[in-house]
Amino acid sequence: MEKINNVLDRVAAPLSGTADWLLRLGLGISFFLHGYGKLPISEGFIGWLASKGVPAAGTMAYMVAWGEILAGIGIIVGGLIASRAKEAAHLITRLSGGAVLFIMVWAMIIAHLDWSIFTGERGKVLFASEQLFLILVGTYFAIKGNN
Repeated sequence: MEKINNVLDRVAAPLSGTADWLLRLGLGISFFLHGYGKLPISEGFIGWLASKGVPAAGTMAYMVAWGEILAGIGIIVGGLIASRAKEAAHLITRLSGGAVLFIMVWAMIIAHLDWSIFTGERGKVLFASEQLFLILVGTYFAIKGNN
């Protein structure tokens, strides 16, 4: 086992600096696209939010879309400016990760509760894994920031 671990360590060593970037880009791009895909805000989306009991559904629709867009951009920008503005970049990354976590927890409660792994519906379980990925990676950046 030690030999295999040594080989894997040698292979992975040059790539270890990119591991956080893989998560950062995956989350940032995904969240940006989720928000961008909601624009322009449709009456259907507003009506759907209202049907779920979301207050001020018109305002919330814009907040959700722009929150997703800005959180996705923030995750990426926080990494890009880390060498020039360390404190600001760390804060941007943590706030953006927290925004992802906040948005996704509410998304799970409002929109995706029936997609949980507990429903037993195979087609919906796979999509729940995307939601779980977004929550966990958002939490990672909220906790770690750029550290």
